Amino acid sequence: MPEHTAASRLQLPGLCFLLQILNILLFAVFVRYNPESSPGRCPPQLNCSRRNQDSGFQQPRFQDVHIQVLLSFGLLVAFLGCYGPGSAAISILIIAFAIQWAVLIQGILYFFLNGKIYVGAQSMVSADFCTAAVLISTGAVLGRVNPVQMLVLALLEITLCILNEYILLSLMGVSDRGRSLTVHTFGAYFGLMVSRVLYQPHKDKRKREEQQNKGHQTDVFAVVGTIYLWIFWPSFTSTTTAHDNAENWAVLNTYFSLVASTVSTFIISPVLYKESTPRMVQIQDATLAGMAVMGMAGEMLVTPFGALIAGFLVGLISPLGFRFFTPVLHSRLKIQDTCGVHNVHGLPGILGALLGTLLTLLATADTYGDRLELVFPLVAQGSRTVTDQALIQLSALPLTLLLATLGGCLTG
Repeated sequence: MPEHTAASRLQLPGLCFLLQILNILLFAVFVRYNPESSPGRCPPQLNCSRRNQDSGFQQPRFQDVHIQVLLSFGLLVAFLGCYGPGSAAISILIIAFAIQWAVLIQGILYFFLNGKIYVGAQSMVSADFCTAAVLISTGAVLGRVNPVQMLVLALLEITLCILNEYILLSLMGVSDRGRSLTVHTFGAYFGLMVSRVLYQPHKDKRKREEQQNKGHQTDVFAVVGTIYLWIFWPSFTSTTTAHDNAENWAVLNTYFSLVASTVSTFIISPVLYKESTPRMVQIQDATLAGMAVMGMAGEMLVTPFGALIAGFLVGLISPLGFRFFTPVLHSRLKIQDTCGVHNVHGLPGILGALLGTLLTLLATADTYGDRLELVFPLVAQGSRTVTDQALIQLSALPLTLLLATLGGCLTG
């Protein structure tokens, strides 16, 4: 028994050692810093539109995104009293590995030139987005997988997440810069399918009992995580916008949505539960849902009142999902969703994609002006009609769900 315990204890250090050596070797062979960003010196084979975003203004936004991933997502999976400190520590490990692996996989698809991968601030931002999808998935299986399994999950999910992103954003020309589909929806349903494959009734009953052990530490994590969401998430959803003008729309629409969703929680929670005031964890979930729904639509012409309506509705849907749909997931579909990622990321991501599709139909030169080229460049150039773009936006949803569910089954 001691020998078995020692072997188990060395599994994680051994896997970390192997993966880190692999990353170091691959970085040494393939990864280089970007050439200078001067348009005149940009090789025609390199994706200059992405690389030129590595200018000075990108650095503060990169910091916002990295803080968001490291602190907010790390704390969001730590709200369960029985898993808190351990899950926060493992989240940092997942982030540390996933960023390296995402830089390599994205580099092959986006920045590969003459046998080398050229990286800069934008490639790091994109890596953070994929890392966020992995952290969302771990929220669905938290408490039922060990750190070694989480690293394997990250290894496989990063690869599939970037493939999905490449197909949608580069090949299909989908507008999803706030990542309703490629981060929230993909991460949620990937994790839910892993959870389905791992379903074990005798263990799940015990885990549900453990999750009831919530105390002061729970609310501390939720308070800090929610504060960071309010401060940094608008930068998170707007950092990949094509221009500052589009960024302004994304930031404002995100703020309007999150404030409305937060108010919705105070409306619906006392109706669904005995407490007269929502718990901090519920406010945290509402904040996430309100911002996830603006991922695709944020830079579009939502208008302030439209963002308020979207946030208000998703703020009602998310608590209703926890109250009525989560028990159905477990009893009928045999899916245990530890952190409720289906209600916080999955459903809002789908609603955000549908909202983005609807708003695409309104994308005309009269309504958007010069911003049409920033949000829908192919429509502005005449390569696509508005209807074609809307159909492509809509088709991205089932494709993402397909890749997420198949990838989750394989990983599970």
